[in-house]
Amino acid sequence: MRTPARRWRKSLTGLTVAALAVASVVAITVDATPSQAATCNGYVGLTFDDGPSGNTQNLLNALRQNGLRATMFNEGQYAAQNPGLVRAEVDAGMWVGNHSYTHPHLTQGSQASMDSEISRTQTAIANAGGGTPKLFRPPYGETNATLRSVEQKYGLTEIIWDVDSQDWNNASTDAIVAANARLTNGQVILMHDWAANTLAAIPRIAQGLASRNLCAGMISPSTGRAVAPSGGTDPGPGPTATTPPPGSGSCTATLSAGSSWSDRYNLNVAVSGSNTWTVTMDIPAPEKVLSTWNITASYPTAQQLVARPNGSGNNFGVTIQKNGSTTWPSVSCRVA
Repeated sequence: MRTPARRWRKSLTGLTVAALAVASVVAITVDATPSQAATCNGYVGLTFDDGPSGNTQNLLNALRQNGLRATMFNEGQYAAQNPGLVRAEVDAGMWVGNHSYTHPHLTQGSQASMDSEISRTQTAIANAGGGTPKLFRPPYGETNATLRSVEQKYGLTEIIWDVDSQDWNNASTDAIVAANARLTNGQVILMHDWAANTLAAIPRIAQGLASRNLCAGMISPSTGRAVAPSGGTDPGPGPTATTPPPGSGSCTATLSAGSSWSDRYNLNVAVSGSNTWTVTMDIPAPEKVLSTWNITASYPTAQQLVARPNGSGNNFGVTIQKNGSTTWPSVSCRVA
């Protein structure tokens, strides 16, 4: 949803201040431990419409800093104009969806115009490195049977929302935080790429979700609901690595965000494909592993963690000290 004016073009001033506030980091000692282990008792879908824009990189920085992943519903015209920002969304671990090419009232047009809006956006996003979207959000949330038939032609699942943040209507940062606080397991919230108050709200959104043991998940193309990120059903690129050793089967290690603080963040790791696995995690300097749970851990180097099962199942977690960086580790998995 949006008003007729492109507000992000008019409201970019002052965003640098908000981004700097988001990016503050406090150093801690290596023996510090998190106030709580990463626990995901449910998943919610954070979505941002109308990008990419001049605010996209600030938004991605804030999301990554606070351990959040989201679905970016991009307009095709802006994806075509800013392919580097589409790629930045993917590189930041976000998922990219289709939000039409020019944001018209689709249900007031012909089936041919619907087809053009959707198909051109599929192409623009794919050409920009965003993959082929599997999710579609109709502009203004307006839909009908004809539009849904066109969506089906392109293999798209229509995603509306359960909660409207009202950021498009100049909602305050407090109101946007409160809207996110209403989310329950599986629900999806509408926010916008260009909204300055939404950018300012990101740290508090992350804190609020963590306090309720909710995590930011992906939106399932099968159900349209927010679920845990999964290598098998993930609707877009993300930090998932699979390494199949020849002749010995394969396994997959998938990262998802846990709780986040100003100085550290938690990552959850889900392993599938085998119960006898070894996951290698390469930590980008100057970040450091502070603690782990549900694994037997070893450290071949200061920037590498090797995780093996300890009888606690195929899900484990790590707490990482930021030290000024917010880049997630890379992971690989092999069958032991």
